[in-house]
Amino acid sequence: MPTNLSIDDGLLDTALKISGLKTKRDTVNQALKEFIQRREAEDLIEMFGSIEYEKQYDYKKLRNRP
Repeated sequence: MPTNLSIDDGLLDTALKISGLKTKRDTVNQALKEFIQRREAEDLIEMFGSIEYEKQYDYKKLRNRP
């Protein structure tokens, strides 16, 4: 899907240099992937401590699988 966006050239040039990628398109796609991963990670972090497990659930036992 062709899209015309007005993107800050300074930001894009800096991102291109930092990323080491060859094209602006690859740089924007990588930036979007990293943005999504970071937001999804933040959502997971917020869940810590909010999940209740069954009392007989033994998470330590599952760590020591052969």
